[in-house]
Amino acid sequence: MARYSGPDCRQCRREGMKLFLKGEKCYTPKCPVDRRPTAPGVHPQTRRKPSEYGIQLREKQKARRIYGVLEGQFRRTFERAERMKGVTGENLLQLLERRLDNVVYRMGLGTSRTQARQLVRHGHFAVNGHKVNVPSYTVREGDVIEVREGSRKSPLLKSLATFAAGRAIPGWLSFDPEALKAQVLRKPLREEIDAHIQEHLIVELYSR
Repeated sequence: MARYSGPDCRQCRREGMKLFLKGEKCYTPKCPVDRRPTAPGVHPQTRRKPSEYGIQLREKQKARRIYGVLEGQFRRTFERAERMKGVTGENLLQLLERRLDNVVYRMGLGTSRTQARQLVRHGHFAVNGHKVNVPSYTVREGDVIEVREGSRKSPLLKSLATFAAGRAIPGWLSFDPEALKAQVLRKPLREEIDAHIQEHLIVELYSR
């Protein structure tokens, strides 16, 4: 399955909520979710009461879209979460949060996860001193993520560094905006993950 290449805001309207896929635009009156809070499509759609399966499926699709993960990637991440100790749903969200592209976004060096993913793919970041250009790379406790020396003069990275200085950083990360460096202090706690996802519905879906 190819990566979705259509309008990001269409995905938000389909889920009926802001998924913050467009960065700063999501916080302005121009956000289509505020202007047109209906499902996408040419004709007005009659909303039926969704089935139990439909509710579970929508929750899984919402999580995929928030983190920008393909279907196969998401399924493999879920299977990995099942093998871990603890609650499967929370393990799933922790693994998604610890993706390198999401960590870059949490550092504030990306106005959206899509932009952060692109920066990672272009090789602007290093983990523990080694270049990593795989957005799905899972960071671990103690890992140091930083902008590579050759990328520090990039006008885009400089503007994002200014943007990052005003961003709230989750408690499981420490970030030095001047050095453009972050360290993973521990695994994220469930209450620190602000994505509005009911992970138990995803577990129920895959348990069918």
